[in-house]
Order: sequence, then structure tokens, then C-alpha cells
Amino acid sequence: MNYLKHFGLRELPFGITPDTSYFFACRSIQEALNTLLIAVANGEGFIKITGEVGTGKTLLCRKFLSTLGPSWVSAYIPNPNLEPRVIQLALAEELGVSGSAEPHRLEKDLTQRLLDIARQGKRVVLCMDETQAMPLATLETVRLLTNLETEKRKLMQVVLFGQPELDRKLESESVRQLRQRITFQYTLKALARHEVNDYVAHRLTIAGYSGPALFTDAALKALHLASRGVPRLVNILAHKSLLLAYGEGARRAERRHVRVAVDDTPSASTPWWWWKAA
Repeated sequence: MNYLKHFGLRELPFGITPDTSYFFACRSIQEALNTLLIAVANGEGFIKITGEVGTGKTLLCRKFLSTLGPSWVSAYIPNPNLEPRVIQLALAEELGVSGSAEPHRLEKDLTQRLLDIARQGKRVVLCMDETQAMPLATLETVRLLTNLETEKRKLMQVVLFGQPELDRKLESESVRQLRQRITFQYTLKALARHEVNDYVAHRLTIAGYSGPALFTDAALKALHLASRGVPRLVNILAHKSLLLAYGEGARRAERRHVRVAVDDTPSASTPWWWWKAA
């Protein structure tokens, strides 16, 4: 792609697909990762990580799973908007259990698999993404699956990743037992102004760039204002800004390029006075 050659890049630096090779340990993400590692090390039953759309929940989840050592068996369910029976089948598949057509048999097989893993000296962690979309009955099914425990710890720990709507869902009386079991939680925050600068530079470096700054200071400030520090929006706007600069034959993106990118991105629209401040 001429775009890559023009800027001296090996690959596109601002893709929106979660890629752990681009993991950026800003303060909020690092604190969330530390919370996860401490929680699972302590054998807690439920951990909850919430954040607005685009703040990096899925990338954090994948980074967390890749950090776990060989003493862990992990299961990942990216779309838990499933009925109770289906969520059991999905978990069974993740843990290598043949799905039985009979509900009682499936639960028994899952229980046996968890016990077998425990006897091997290993521990199970289940990560569920987008849990704000999970039916309440399914949430309760997941809680019941975590009832199994040895004398010292739970046989399975669960990490719930979701948007802020998850908190409202957990206020329901029907899942109050699950709510009481959430012993660790963290809310992801947006990138601060200086973190946006470091984030952009980090992604460019991973993509192979080693030249002078590709964004002016004014462009970076505008990126922060327009994206509100949301990493996904930073990626979208930075990519569009570089495309605009490339189209003009320019060697770096300026504030005017960011402004045009914002006009083409409804979710990044900002009040006029923000641009004056930028």
C-alpha cells in the first residue's frame, strides 16, 4: 500500500481490531490488568471490568489471558448474549467437554472436568465479553456453575467485561447473589492528554515507524479533544488524518486534517469551542 510506503510504515498502525502486540499500558489499563492478576491469584469468584465503548476492554481481556501461565486453563466467550443452555454448551466446548443433549448430564460432565483440572493442580478462569447483553437467567446460570469449590478455593473464576449498562443489570434483585460475589472490580478510564501523545507514538513505533513526528502538537491536542481520550476513536481519527495527509502528499498530519476526519466521524463530533482551544 502506497500509504505505508509514503510514511515509512510496515503495517497499518491504527487498526481497530484488538491486537495484543499493540497493547499500551496507560495508567488505567495497567491498573485494570493488575486488578485482574491480583484477583485471580487470590482465588476470588467474580471480577468485573467495565468501560465505555472503545476504551479497550476486549484488548485488555486478550492481554490478560495471554499473561496467564501454564497453571491456568482459560475459557473465553466473546458473545454471552446466549440462553442458559447455550452458555453451558459454549463453556463445555471451551473446556474440551463433549456437549450432552441432556442438561443434567452436561452439568455433571462440566463439574467432572472442573474437578479433573483441579486435581492436576491447575485453575480455571472464564472471561466473558460484552456481558451487558447477557440475559439475567444466563447470569444466574454462570453463578451456579461457580458454586463448586474445594476446601480452599473455587473451581472456576469468572471475569465479566462489559459496558456501564452491566452495572444497571446487576442491580436487579434476581441476580443479587451474583452481585455480592463480585469482590474485585475496575472501571476503565479514557486516555489523558499526555497519554494520547504516548499512545499514538507507541502504535507508530510498533508499526515500524522511526522518523520525525507524524502528528503536529496541535493535531495531537485536537485528537485528544475530539476522541475524548477513547482509544478506538483515537485510532479512527488518526488513521483518517494520515490518509488525508497522504492524499495531499504531506509528510505529517496537522490539526486541519484531524478536523476533516472529525467531520467524517459522527461519534467524534465536538463543540466548536473545542477547536478554538485546540
